[in-house]
Amino acid sequence: MVINMNNRIKDLREDNDLTQQMVADKIGITQRKYSYIETGVQPLTDEILIKLSRLYDTSIDYILKQTEIKQRYK
Repeated sequence: MVINMNNRIKDLREDNDLTQQMVADKIGITQRKYSYIETGVQPLTDEILIKLSRLYDTSIDYILKQTEIKQRYK
């Protein structure tokens, strides 16, 4: 299932002044795969979703556009 984050992960990446390559390296995938995920061509897996949440110190719900609150749950 492809989840449309409406560029939320792109916004997070840009807000943190990171390139696609930098994010891909940090979460252990290729830049091409990351690009496909960011553009919605490839599905966002649970594993990658968790890694992005940890990288950006934000909640999974924020990445999935279920909330506008960036902070992770305590």
